[in-house]
Amino acid sequence: MWDKRYSSEAYAYGIEPNDFFAEQLVKLKTGKILLPAEGEGRNAVFAAKQGWDVSAFDFSKEAKAKSDKLAKANNISIDYQIGELNDIDLQESSFDAIGLIYAHFFADKKTSNHQKLNKYLKPGGVLILEGFSKSHIKVNKKNDKPMGPQNIDILFSIEEIKKEFHNYKILELKEEVITLSEGEFHLGKSSVIRFVGIKE
Repeated sequence: MWDKRYSSEAYAYGIEPNDFFAEQLVKLKTGKILLPAEGEGRNAVFAAKQGWDVSAFDFSKEAKAKSDKLAKANNISIDYQIGELNDIDLQESSFDAIGLIYAHFFADKKTSNHQKLNKYLKPGGVLILEGFSKSHIKVNKKNDKPMGPQNIDILFSIEEIKKEFHNYKILELKEEVITLSEGEFHLGKSSVIRFVGIKE
């Protein structure tokens, strides 16, 4: 499905960074950042242009091809690997920030993947997360074109975030309804969880 979605010339979610990610990232001192499930590279390219050393991964080869094209157009480079989290070669405590932007893992891998990602972040490192909340399924019914996962177990709740990232100092954690305008596939009202935390 993802290779098919990313194979068109147009960028499925646009070429501009996610608003919340961009807003939070510019507050931080630059360093090394990891972007899992990065797709076509919009957030990775933005981070690199801000001076970050960017590592990203996705299991879609078409996503990497689009990311490489976008990076080249912006005269920057990104370490982009193809594969799932278990396939990626990463060092523990090597990143200053992680951006989880609509990185919805399968339900049976979500907790374990979050635990693995936690190991890659340095103590004092910052996690920025935006993803669809469990309430999104209801909000999504009002959109002309449905978006996001339809399996509630893949979606987020505030209680789940507190549990999954219990070793973080919470700077921001809220659920809110926003209007997304990101390419063709993120258009309309959505209920999202927004989280910024510092690893203790």
